[in-house]
Amino acid sequence: MTQAPPWTRVRRSGNAPSPRAPAPTYWEPLAKQAVVAGLLVVAAVTSAAVPWLLVTDPVRMWQGVGLALVLLAASALMLRWPALRRLELIVPIGDFIAIGLLRFGTGDTQSVFLAIIILPVIWIAAGPGRWRVLVPLLGVCITLLLPLVLDAGRNIGASEFVRLLIAVLVYAAAGAVVNELSRRSLQRLDISQRRRRLAEAEVTQAAVVQRSLQPVDGSELPSSFRVAGACVPAREVGGDFYDWYATPDGGAAFTLGDVMGKGVGAGMIAAAVRTVIRSSLEDPDPAEAFHRTAVGLNTGPTDIIGAQFTTCFHARVGRDGTLRWADAGHGLTALRRATGGIEFLRSGHLPIGVGTRWTGAQTTLQRGDSLISVSDGVLDLFGGSLDSIDRYRDFLVEHDDIDTIVTDLVERAERSDREDDVTVLAVVWSGD
Repeated sequence: MTQAPPWTRVRRSGNAPSPRAPAPTYWEPLAKQAVVAGLLVVAAVTSAAVPWLLVTDPVRMWQGVGLALVLLAASALMLRWPALRRLELIVPIGDFIAIGLLRFGTGDTQSVFLAIIILPVIWIAAGPGRWRVLVPLLGVCITLLLPLVLDAGRNIGASEFVRLLIAVLVYAAAGAVVNELSRRSLQRLDISQRRRRLAEAEVTQAAVVQRSLQPVDGSELPSSFRVAGACVPAREVGGDFYDWYATPDGGAAFTLGDVMGKGVGAGMIAAAVRTVIRSSLEDPDPAEAFHRTAVGLNTGPTDIIGAQFTTCFHARVGRDGTLRWADAGHGLTALRRATGGIEFLRSGHLPIGVGTRWTGAQTTLQRGDSLISVSDGVLDLFGGSLDSIDRYRDFLVEHDDIDTIVTDLVERAERSDREDDVTVLAVVWSGD
């Protein structure tokens, strides 16, 4: 008895673990501070260059610009050392002081640059936690009340006090709105991530179940058979399947199917088709397996196979080399004679889910003859054009060993940017 090589168990290229997410880059504080610092520089330069813009205290104005640039350098250090990211809020808090200095130096209450304060307000408020509303509120107070610190002899009139109070309330309201929108957005993101994790877990489990349904090796087959097979899904779960098993008459049965579509839905149909076909173990007629499958999957007016049909090849080889086979719209199974020559086993029957009747055909295998059945994803590896079947035939002529055929096709599939599952099943009958 010849066992299939270990690599033929099930190729899992499409089921490999997803690569880890790249380490986060901490460019956000630098980008945000670059905007704030840029606006302060432009404001100061413009005020110094344009005569009709007030500059009441150039020293304080440029101190504000200098502080913004220092904070920009601090943001750059966060990019270099991500551990400093925990101190990120120091930067926008410092911006309140920088903007206050700029405002004081460009006319104080007459300054046209107070609106820049909205940037650190949004920066801080756009994050989780209600405390992020209080911090911008305090920051706005620092900006607006800084002139009282810099000009201790100054008195605030009633109208100016009301104006400052309204400004504080407006910016506080803006911070509260931003914080609430951020909270809702993070909440929706969290729900979406939980659903995605659940979906990924279900898909992973489906992939595990699908792999467990595919044959591991050929150790359970009679010694006259040598088999090889592989499946490279385009997604985590594929719609292709292959199967082999021993039959009561001392022979073996072989199946390759291709469900229309990809993903979990196609994988469920593939598992159902494979199970029903395997349940026809006692019936020597391979066409009967297709009939049972169509009946078993028919659920009435909304039958699932009416929406997702399955092309399939099913063969039974007796201990004397008698090959009985049926083809349901597949047409991609080649019979290669040991003496030379390749014949594709085709029929005019429709796929499962479309057709209702199938008839089997029969031929006799000679020692060394082989069957190679593939899904239509294999043709994409040879160009996917009208003449790809001819290139595939030439490929079979050039490779006389089934292990080499499967290995080569799998390697081609792994190198390609495939959009369809790639599945191959190959068997040699030695007549021992």
